[in-house]
Amino acid sequence: MMEWSGLQTYVKKMSGAGKRSPLKVSGSVALFAGAGGMLTIGLLGLLTEMTTVLWLMAPFGASCVLAFVLWDAPLSQPRNIIGGHFISSLVGILLYQLGGNSIWLVALGVGLAIALMHVTKTTHPPAGADPIVVMVAGCGWDYLFSPVLIGAVAVVGVAIVFNNLHKARHYPVFWY
Repeated sequence: MMEWSGLQTYVKKMSGAGKRSPLKVSGSVALFAGAGGMLTIGLLGLLTEMTTVLWLMAPFGASCVLAFVLWDAPLSQPRNIIGGHFISSLVGILLYQLGGNSIWLVALGVGLAIALMHVTKTTHPPAGADPIVVMVAGCGWDYLFSPVLIGAVAVVGVAIVFNNLHKARHYPVFWY
């Protein structure tokens, strides 16, 4: 059992240590990033409307935040966007195919996805939602390729083209 001073120390850790957010606010970055996200999701939505293939899934919106606002962060690089979505969706589909979508299997899917993204150096926070998406929707193996893999490649493709239009950006920072 934790004693009173230990509990106080533990609770004090939650105060944020008096630090402020290091994120910088810039109107030009907001407009540029917003345009990149709008272009990406618009393209995926248009492709979905023009074909019989699903190209869009909700976690791609969160991937756009990273790809266009924090484009130089390790979690925003192509390896992480593509690999993170692929691995996390693979885990979710595999667990769904093996046992359905009970809350405990969904929780296991998220936990396994996080662990596997970490050990493969493909950590991408939006992909943490993929097991939930694929298991709750009851997705089959075809979902792994469309929208997951093809859509993630499209997000990266737009990010490469769009981010490099900006004179101060060089994307990607790394591939592997």
